[in-house]
Amino acid sequence: MICTGIFTLQTLNIAAYHFVAISNPASLADNLRAQAQELELKGTILVAPEGLNLFLAGAKEAIERFLHSVQADQRFCSMRIKRSWSEHVPFRRLKVRVEAEIITFDPSINPAGLNTPTVSPATLKRWLDKGQDDQGQALVLLDTRNEEEVALGSFESAINPQIRKFTELPAAVESLRSSLEGKTVVAFCTGGIRCEKAVPWLNQNGVPHAYQLEGGILGYFEAVGGAHWKGQCFVFDERVALDPLLKATVDAPAQGRV
Repeated sequence: MICTGIFTLQTLNIAAYHFVAISNPASLADNLRAQAQELELKGTILVAPEGLNLFLAGAKEAIERFLHSVQADQRFCSMRIKRSWSEHVPFRRLKVRVEAEIITFDPSINPAGLNTPTVSPATLKRWLDKGQDDQGQALVLLDTRNEEEVALGSFESAINPQIRKFTELPAAVESLRSSLEGKTVVAFCTGGIRCEKAVPWLNQNGVPHAYQLEGGILGYFEAVGGAHWKGQCFVFDERVALDPLLKATVDAPAQGRV
């Protein structure tokens, strides 16, 4: 539990995903649903043959019990988790779904079987401070999020592909090739899931020096703060956005029906 001013931030919010082969997604979804319901968690759980994606909120003890159970499964023991706090639960209910992909893009790209090249937040900050990578090559940041997200904030001078949904990124990249050629490209998104698919696609389609920002924007905020960032980071719940201190724009009880 974290105190800030007169408010007590007692709701723990987590965002986590992991690409790994899952042969029984429906069974896993049923198991996770039962656990989350018992612990009175709210949010979204997505399960697919390619992996698991979580956006959940609840009491700290309940969230940690849930995560302990999930990570006891060897398939998810190395799953990275991003935590933030709020006064209220920003989700209206619990939704558990089995999908073809945990993030819809190109079904031929399966990060579970790939070693996506990454760059750490600290390294990216150093590169941005210098304006180039460690080999002296020009640096370009590619925002893989949609226009609504980008409108609330992004890295300074990042390329905005002006897409409405992630599946439009390949077509957008075709018109951006002159801006990417001969440069080190760092792709980024909220938590890393989209660029973990985008970077292998870029590598396979004529952009050989492309990297994923490890942990996404939220991981960058957590590790190095808001250096080179302008605005806030859109999140897919009723907090609307988080600032570089991981403080919510809106912190009020979730209302209405989904």
